[in-house]
Amino acid sequence: MEHFIVSARKYRPQTFKDVVGQQAITNTLLNAIDNNHLAQALLFTGPRGVGKTTCARILAKMINSDGQESGDEDFAFNVFELDAASNNSVDDIRNLTDQVRIPPQVGKYKVYIIDEVHMLSQAAFNAFLKTLEEPPKHCIFILATTEKHKIIPTILSRCQIFDFKRITVKDAKEYLKYIAEEQGITAEDDALHIIAQKADGAMRDALSIFDRVVSFSGKNLTRQAVTENLNVLDYETYFKSTDLILENKIPELLIQFNDTLSKGFDGHHFIAGLASHFRDLLVSKNQETIELLEVGEQTKEKYLEQAKKASQEFLMEGINLANDCDLKYKTSKNQRLLVELCLMQLASITFDGEKKNGKPFIIPASYFQKKGITPIAVQVPTKEPSETTETPLNQAKNKATTAFQVQQPPKVVLKKDTKRTSGLSLSSIRAKKDHQIKQMEVVVDEENLPTDAFEEADFHKVWNEYIGILRKEGKHNLASILAIDTPKLKGTTAHIEFPNATNKIEVERQQYELLLHIRKSLSNYDISLEIAVNEVKEKQYAYTTVEKFEKLKEKNPSIDLLRRTFDLGL
Repeated sequence: MEHFIVSARKYRPQTFKDVVGQQAITNTLLNAIDNNHLAQALLFTGPRGVGKTTCARILAKMINSDGQESGDEDFAFNVFELDAASNNSVDDIRNLTDQVRIPPQVGKYKVYIIDEVHMLSQAAFNAFLKTLEEPPKHCIFILATTEKHKIIPTILSRCQIFDFKRITVKDAKEYLKYIAEEQGITAEDDALHIIAQKADGAMRDALSIFDRVVSFSGKNLTRQAVTENLNVLDYETYFKSTDLILENKIPELLIQFNDTLSKGFDGHHFIAGLASHFRDLLVSKNQETIELLEVGEQTKEKYLEQAKKASQEFLMEGINLANDCDLKYKTSKNQRLLVELCLMQLASITFDGEKKNGKPFIIPASYFQKKGITPIAVQVPTKEPSETTETPLNQAKNKATTAFQVQQPPKVVLKKDTKRTSGLSLSSIRAKKDHQIKQMEVVVDEENLPTDAFEEADFHKVWNEYIGILRKEGKHNLASILAIDTPKLKGTTAHIEFPNATNKIEVERQQYELLLHIRKSLSNYDISLEIAVNEVKEKQYAYTTVEKFEKLKEKNPSIDLLRRTFDLGL
């Protein structure tokens, strides 16, 4: 039995022309060799399986090649590979630096390939710094890693960095097609496309999957065999789901989702794939974006056909709902219900509601035929109600309405205040006070209220009584403001001055209760209040220390004796 060699090793590129999907890097390296412009420290970084180590070996071989060697000649004695995953200590790096000093016996350069260089320890990195910065003229270092962020910056600054990109689905599919032809395997285009998608940009993974599927299906590689072996959801599943959603068939949609789960697929995988399917349909609706559709030619035709059935608004709403379900899936307690609810919402996007009966009769016509009655269809009136023709039925209705008509009282139209205020806001309190004052003014104008004569002393007495009432009720602030000045009467108008506008506003808000108390007490409803601001009065209340002492001395002369006895100062 012949020994089997996996495709990843069997078809490993031997020249830069064979490398898939890294044309920019391979062209750069070829030009650097041709122009003798190659750096002595190179760093190849990128995801797994994209050709970092392969390119490093091809480059090491080409450096010492002068074009006279045969294709099978080996330059391995000038290439030294070090696996940093297992040789990551300081001693391993010291052994390497000792070997670097020895010039090559054959060829021009000694090439050191250090794979998985991010696995070196911190001490090993530090031991490698000096050699990497100033290597001998006959040495070239090629470092390869999948995790560039783990390499210390001092190493990165000493290297020429090449970032390898993921292999595109198109490039991977074309290379798989080439390998299938080399092995005499008949492969469907969609089957190779699914393998390339499953590889997720890694050519080595794509070749490993290819070998596995070929072992399962033999020389005939079909899309159905690939989806069954790789346990991936087929395009047909999403095409059928979308058709059911567009037709608002919720029961069939839930049954299909249950069948998908019974095959071992995850609900999260299903809803994420459905969101991607909607995205592909949205891309298919515009000729400029069709190139973003990474599918085979046969599947592309299906996408273009289904995209005509779905509107752009439906697809945008569908992507939004599916993406929201995708985000909530991991935190949901009932994940199946979450996906089912999302599917029902998707199937309801284009649902217009309950279908209305388009028949002109509410009662079936067969009922009238059994009774020997000819039904009359109800016609929608096209004229205004005032222009309607008087039929006998209408005349009878009008007479009945007139006979039982009751005289209605005239409607009173009240002017509503369009501006509403909250019952707990300051503006509502002010509005209430203003309303009370307006009510008071209306009462005075419309009713005959007493206007008895009174003396100024009586007014001051009532004023002080109201201040006492406020203090008993705990309204000390308002009571103190009213006690600042003594009102001066001019006819029935009381003039009062306050030192600032704040006092004035506070009294204006409370003047309704104040005036009501004074008017009732003096039996005169012509009394009004005129409030003014006098800033000089505010200055009068800013007493100096001497003025305060004089005031106290007026109230109690003994305080001056106390000051002189103890020789106190002010």
